[in-house]
Parts: sequence; structure tokens; C-alpha cells
Amino acid sequence: MSITVRPGSTVMFTGDSITDCQRRESEDGFGYGYPLRVVGEWGLRHPERPVTWLNTANAGDKVRDLEARWKADVLDARPDVVSILVGVNDMGWHTLDPKGHVISAEEFEAGYDRLLAPLAEAGTQLVLIEPFLLPVNGVIEAGAALVGEEERRQWRTDLDPKIQAVRKLARAYDAHLLAADGMFAELAATTGPEYWAADGVHPTPAGHSALATAWLRLVT
Repeated sequence: MSITVRPGSTVMFTGDSITDCQRRESEDGFGYGYPLRVVGEWGLRHPERPVTWLNTANAGDKVRDLEARWKADVLDARPDVVSILVGVNDMGWHTLDPKGHVISAEEFEAGYDRLLAPLAEAGTQLVLIEPFLLPVNGVIEAGAALVGEEERRQWRTDLDPKIQAVRKLARAYDAHLLAADGMFAELAATTGPEYWAADGVHPTPAGHSALATAWLRLVT
């Protein structure tokens, strides 16, 4: 079953740069990515059901960064629906922090669980978007570094158990799961991965539209 949003509800997107998409620089606060596409399509389909939309994502955030600002940025807004996409910064080039701390799948899952528990207690409906990584070819730019395919295969090894953690938490909290990693793998089979995310992480306009379309199958 999908989530049915009632008139006057508050729906919040949160997470990292994939959701942030320069929201602070945008006039409406939604950014240029899939949240904007969701809001626009929702308004077209449901003019009779006004909704308050919020985007509180921050580029670069890991689960622990979300946890540090969770009360002020999420819980205090008392949203009816919360959509979360986080995890890509908990792997790969972000796995080691300046002090050399490795973010394990267990730590990732425990922190994510702490985000979800107060929302579930409040009766908030949840959409969990699993993190994803597309196998683009060649060398890509990641932050200030150039990264080859072998290192990105290591990212994949690191990310897979964290994707499984998100799936596990979705089952535990009866949340709606947007299986983005599998979705993009299927889409890329015919077009190539760069069509959906040029660097394997940040979606192209087509990639954002794919996320928005999948999201709107879960929320009606």
C-alpha cells in the first residue's frame, strides 16, 4: 500500500547532497533535484490537496550528521511524512574521517535506527530511499580527487551492507522502501550508467526524474 497524504499535511525530504541540490540557493527552498520534481508533479495531480513541503537535506551529510541536527531540523517540524536518502557519504571516499574512523555497516545501521525511532513513535510515515552507486566507466572526480574504477569497486563492497541495513530498517519500521540501487541498475542496463548519474553518485536530470517517479508510486 502507498502512503496517502491528507490535505494540510507536512512532507519533508532530508538527507545529503542528492536531496539538497542547492536548496538554499533556490527561491522555493526545494533545490533543483527530485524533491522539486515531486512537488511540481504532486501539485499538478492534486490541486485539491495542498501540502506543506520541506527540504532539510545538507550536502555532505552522513548519518551521524543527520543525528546531530535531527531534533531541530526534523522532529521539531512535526512532519507527517519524512523521506530520507543518506548513505553515500558513509562509504567510499567518505568512509575515513580526518581521525581515520571507519564507518562500519553496524554503526551506520545503529545511527539510522536512532533517526527512525522517534519518528515512528510519533506516528510519522516513512519513505526510506536506499543509497546507490552506479558503475560508471573511467576515472571520475570525487571531491578534489580523481578516482579510478578499482577504488570504486571497493566503494561498492563498502556500500552493499549499508544498503542491506536500510532495507532491514524499512522492514522493521514498516517504512516504504524506494529501492533506488536496484532501480538504477535496471535502468542503466540499456542506456549505460552515466545517463543516470555521470559520476555514479549524483543523478543527472533524468536520474532525478527517475527518483521522483518512483517516489510518487509510494506516496499518493
